[in-house]
Amino acid sequence: MKRYDTLCLRLRETAALALVLGLLLTSGCVTSGTYRLVVDERDELLESKVDLEQRVRLLTASNQSLGAERLKLLDEMEDLLQARSALEVDIRKLQRTEAILSGTLREREAKLASRGEELRKLQGTYEGLVADLQQELADGQIEIEQLRSGIRLNLAQDVLFASGSAELSRAGTAVVNKVAGRLKTAPYRIQVQGHTDPIPIRSTLRDRFPTNWELAAARASQVVRLLAEQGVRPDRLRAVSFGEYRPVASNQTADGRAKNRRIEIRLEPLAEAHRSVAPADPSSAPAAGAP
Repeated sequence: MKRYDTLCLRLRETAALALVLGLLLTSGCVTSGTYRLVVDERDELLESKVDLEQRVRLLTASNQSLGAERLKLLDEMEDLLQARSALEVDIRKLQRTEAILSGTLREREAKLASRGEELRKLQGTYEGLVADLQQELADGQIEIEQLRSGIRLNLAQDVLFASGSAELSRAGTAVVNKVAGRLKTAPYRIQVQGHTDPIPIRSTLRDRFPTNWELAAARASQVVRLLAEQGVRPDRLRAVSFGEYRPVASNQTADGRAKNRRIEIRLEPLAEAHRSVAPADPSSAPAAGAP
């Protein structure tokens, strides 16, 4: 614009000079050559002015277009800033989620490692009990089963107690002593369950055992007491009575009733016992207990 203003000023000066020279030419004071030079310069300046005016119009239009483009870019920049803020929020959420998942994964890995160690110990105890009680297993006097979260020993009542009695027999004492030797240092919570058939207590024993509840509790307590005497930690022992209410066979036959008269010893790893408030399965839930 400054150049355009300068050109306009020169054009006015040249036009005035041409007018003056024209007057002087008519009076004979200047030559026609001088006048022509001034007129040519004026014409050149006029052409330059026209060219500059056209360029000014083009620049003005270009400036308007650039202004609109600038506004568009500003809007796009604002959208990008908002999108960036949203992405930063999402990234922070993902980072928190990743941290939670990483912690959960580490916790699960630790639990799996602990569980694997528990299973190895359980397997060792199971194999040790099988080795210690080979003869009893072969005679069908005892069953040993490795469960998902422990070990179950099923001891036939006839091996441990005389009919209607809560005193361990010599053979029963020997079997329990073998079990105790394997469990002295084993890290288990030990639940001894007493089970009976539904046959009512004989009249001669009702003063001591009014129902099968009391008989089953007394038998379980005898086993617990012997385990403690043999060095198993008492604070890990429980005696539980289920009476006649957890049969494993039909009570309609003598063989079925014999199977239902039993002592079950449940071994549960201490870590597993601490993790669970409820028993691992319904059959390990106490119905009544002593002591």
